[in-house]
Amino acid sequence: MPITDQISRGLFNGLIRKNATYLTVIFLGAFTFELGFEGATNALWDNWNKGRQWKDIKHKYMQQEEEEE
Repeated sequence: MPITDQISRGLFNGLIRKNATYLTVIFLGAFTFELGFEGATNALWDNWNKGRQWKDIKHKYMQQEEEEE
């Protein structure tokens, strides 16, 4: 039996055969993908907008408010 048949048979018996296991794998996969995708897009956005976001420039304004008082 080829290795691909063994792998597909193992995946079917281990993950897809029972409905509850199949749904659990789908939900966990979607949740993991969402976390990874969100982290990657946030990192990309922060990299493209470096120096233009409030978290990057607030130290300038926070110091000025403290000095004025």
